[in-house]
Amino acid sequence: MDKASLGGQRREFLKTSALLAGGAMLSGAPFMGVHASVEDTIKVAVIGCGGRGTGASFNAIASGANIKIVALADAFRDRLDEAYTKLSERHADKLDVPEDRKFVGFDAYKHAIPLADVIILATSPGFRPIHFEEAVRQGKHVFMEKPVATDIPGIRRVLAAAAEAKRKKLNVVVGLQRRYQANYREAVKRIQDGALGDIVSGQVYWNSGGVWVRPRQPGQTEMEYQMRNWYYFNWLCGDHIVEQHVHNIDVANWIKGSYPVSIQGTGSRAWRTGKDYGEIYDNHAVELTYADGAVIYSQCRHFEGTSNRVDETFQGTKGRTYLSAGNDAVLWDTKGNELYRHPKQGNANPYEQEHVELFAAISKGEYKFEDAEYGAYSTLTGIIGRLATYSGQVIKWDDALKSNIDLMPDRFAWDALPKVLPDEKGLYPYAIPGQTVVL
Repeated sequence: MDKASLGGQRREFLKTSALLAGGAMLSGAPFMGVHASVEDTIKVAVIGCGGRGTGASFNAIASGANIKIVALADAFRDRLDEAYTKLSERHADKLDVPEDRKFVGFDAYKHAIPLADVIILATSPGFRPIHFEEAVRQGKHVFMEKPVATDIPGIRRVLAAAAEAKRKKLNVVVGLQRRYQANYREAVKRIQDGALGDIVSGQVYWNSGGVWVRPRQPGQTEMEYQMRNWYYFNWLCGDHIVEQHVHNIDVANWIKGSYPVSIQGTGSRAWRTGKDYGEIYDNHAVELTYADGAVIYSQCRHFEGTSNRVDETFQGTKGRTYLSAGNDAVLWDTKGNELYRHPKQGNANPYEQEHVELFAAISKGEYKFEDAEYGAYSTLTGIIGRLATYSGQVIKWDDALKSNIDLMPDRFAWDALPKVLPDEKGLYPYAIPGQTVVL
């Protein structure tokens, strides 16, 4: 698929997305223009006060911009209180959140968003489309964490809202921070300028020991249990091929300048098999096939006691490269001669750089960032990878785009039931390749 064809596919997908989003679209909202009317202090609301929301708040403060956090929102009061305490201990001068600007519950975001100029979205990913829609509807600039959805209907909602954000000239930055990391930027620039020729293959990895488990507590409803253990349920997390490995997948798409036309692969629950691990797999290995025939191999796993690897390598007709979040970036020609090596010292923290650039643009009244679209397409790549491993089938990009399988609960309340429930032994159903239908 050449760039012209991909552009046509994107335009058609966005048109379809707008139709499918229906009432969720924001066509009646007023044109906001460049956000140049911000007062001296830029007001920030944080939606999602867990570890990433708190971290993003610190990153925003570290940007050096004249900001003030004026509202906090979370489903859980204890998470909000933890974030407030940590922020007040270190940055009391940047925090102005009295009790009446602390919002708790599933609809907390609706109360926080109107109070700010910039919205940080850092809840579990399943809520991202809903929250992003509302922020755009209200004409707010956005920093939102990756991934941006957990199912394909959610991707359509994000793309529809992204188109509206573009119309309103709202800056949107997505937390795929490698795009803001100096070594990646310098290496990708050289690759896209032709230093390695045509990229014909690559390998991207997120192999680690896994994440936390929060045991079920007496009196918890099923909704609260799944919300507390959001990583292990697809409606909230998307599986770790989406939640974590999206970083490496995004690098592959960035370097290729396109998206896969088909994905196939394998995965399983090899190690995490108990009731504490919900429905997700602990390993995925997929092949991303692009229109020019290039194949990028993608591997992620959560196995304790095995080797860890989080990085990317690519091979081109003129050479190869190695990249990693540790500021490594090396390009070689086909004979092994070094073409470029990025210095490890003196590089800005990419988690902070995202906010430096976002708030600088807002302070200047500039419209510069449209990350939501590539964030959505790279998230979609991970989702299609999950569909491929769960089903054992080759999943074509165009076929996946038509999916109407919605993972989200029918309603959001503590007594509501998610769509995936445990059996009498407390075990959750999970996908079985060759049997599970995903489209």
